[in-house]
Amino acid sequence: MNYFSSDFTLGILGGGQLGKMILQETRKWDIKTKVLDPSPEAPSRMACNDFLTGDLLDYQTIIDFAKDVNVLTIEIENVNIAALETLEAAGTAVYPPTKALKKIANKATQKVFYSEQNIPTAPFICFNATSEIKESLQNGALSLPFVWKSAQFGYDGQGVKIVRKVQDLEELPNVACIAETLIPFEKELAVIVCRNPSGEVVNYPVVEMEFHPEANQVEYVLCPARLDQKIAQKAIEVALKTSEAYAHVGLLAVEMFLTKEGDVLVNEVAPRPHNSGHYSIEASVTNQYEQHLRAILNLPLGDCSSKMAAVMVNLVGSEGHSGPVHYKNIENILALEGVTPHIYGKRDTRPFRKMGHVTVVNTQMEKARHLAEQVKKSIEVISRKL
Repeated sequence: MNYFSSDFTLGILGGGQLGKMILQETRKWDIKTKVLDPSPEAPSRMACNDFLTGDLLDYQTIIDFAKDVNVLTIEIENVNIAALETLEAAGTAVYPPTKALKKIANKATQKVFYSEQNIPTAPFICFNATSEIKESLQNGALSLPFVWKSAQFGYDGQGVKIVRKVQDLEELPNVACIAETLIPFEKELAVIVCRNPSGEVVNYPVVEMEFHPEANQVEYVLCPARLDQKIAQKAIEVALKTSEAYAHVGLLAVEMFLTKEGDVLVNEVAPRPHNSGHYSIEASVTNQYEQHLRAILNLPLGDCSSKMAAVMVNLVGSEGHSGPVHYKNIENILALEGVTPHIYGKRDTRPFRKMGHVTVVNTQMEKARHLAEQVKKSIEVISRKL
């Protein structure tokens, strides 16, 4: 099929920043695109050929959207999977395949899948409702502290809570969930694996993620991870095993814990471009967004190797600020060596909302990490007075 400068149409469910960055690659290749998102102000609105607003969880909305789409992909897992199954059965190419997406979209299903496939993961218990957890604590099947995770609709640190005392449960929604053993990990790691329908598989280097202690969001991503080579290879092997088990098409970001004993445990996965791969735009031979396109169009996959060391800094809304956004001191970070800001196009900020990211590249990781710290201390995402 001719994808370039043709009537071929790629449909994308979700119009957030990940969609916007995919669209930067489709524009490079002149691929026609159509995007669906609930918000008329979604970042992707400015870069696609056709932009529609609608509920991603509504069956008929997805069916109608995809009528003139040749290939359909996602930038968020919270979509109507039944509609995707219908489209797939009727001949529309859907990536990731719904068989894989069904196992990933629900965190409880994810964890059970890891156990079935002998993929290392933290011990866990599934619950139909949060209210059932107290009984497990009382009979000794579960002990404090543990990590509570909503089975569905968690995103960007939402739907995850460390429960240290019984009273913490009162603050949580009464939904299907999992209770997971709290792992005293040394580092949080990620490996992005890419697979096309022909079975070609490539993987990016292991990255190291540093999280904000309150918001449970990534603050920094370092590539390459500061690891012993044997541990790095173990993480890659676990990621490749996970990818093979899911038989996905496109990107699969595999997030992992490195324990003090040197074990690598899968935390969760995302079947799409991922925060842990933003750095690749500046630092990789083939960035993750182009790689995702190559995969879902069944084109040869690109080189995942890095051109130099990189640190990604998330730009999130400052606490105490809501309203029209202002990037305070952004001109100061532009004066720093190897610094590239990415602004997502969200007009309003709120505390911890992802508003952009900054990539710092350097031949030396220590220098890149130091500059990233300067970036974090300099720029503020605040609301401006009208």
